[in-house]
Amino acid sequence: QVHLVESGGGLVEAGGSLRLSCTGSGFPFSEAIMTWHRQVQGKAREWVATVAPGGATFYTDSVKGRFTGSRDNTLNTVYLQMNSLKSEDTAVYYCQEYGSTTWGQGTQVTVSS
Repeated sequence: QVHLVESGGGLVEAGGSLRLSCTGSGFPFSEAIMTWHRQVQGKAREWVATVAPGGATFYTDSVKGRFTGSRDNTLNTVYLQMNSLKSEDTAVYYCQEYGSTTWGQGTQVTVSS
């Protein structure tokens, strides 16, 4: 059974940084394409970043140059380093194994302006 646990969210001032973590279990993590998404209350969930098994990364345009995805397959963990945060980055952030329908509980990121 796929299980995902996100952590690392919090309240930060605009321009600040946070690092999110997502630990997965119940599937072959090292072979999994891992994705980050975010959702603002009342809006659709949107894709933010993808971290491929070998570490290649892809980002939505709004976070390019500010967010960096990485992973440690020995820890079954994927990370999202978020720098130069903006108020519009405020959302609940989720990770997901690409192709899966399972979501973690998410972690709240709030950026104050």
